[in-house]
Amino acid sequence: MDCLFCKIQKPDFEKEIVYENDFFYATRDSYPVTKFHTLIIPKRHIQSYFEMNINEIIELDSSVTAFNIGINDGKDAGQSIYHLHVHLIPRRLGDIKNPRGGVRGVIPNKQKYEKNKSLEKWIKIFQMKLEN
Repeated sequence: MDCLFCKIQKPDFEKEIVYENDFFYATRDSYPVTKFHTLIIPKRHIQSYFEMNINEIIELDSSVTAFNIGINDGKDAGQSIYHLHVHLIPRRLGDIKNPRGGVRGVIPNKQKYEKNKSLEKWIKIFQMKLEN
């Protein structure tokens, strides 16, 4: 098998692993979004989040104030290594001006919750018709 995440579990790569348990290991992302951006990777080679079993449960470190957790599941979602891995991105107060919208930022113009003026107009028209 030629899977990078399966190779990391082999003996010569111990320094890459920052944590492991019976089901998962964690390694730092090679291209971090923030300091300590970590990948949580199942030891069992599976491609999709939906292939996980009930025993593969992740316990998160509660000492960080917030996290973004993301999975790129499939080519069109940006998955580049076809072995399930979860991006655990620690967040800190003030790391960006306005974090509202969080993971919606994977599509940059959709992160902020902007009102749809056309939709609001139709809702008002509908409400007025209901009242009459």
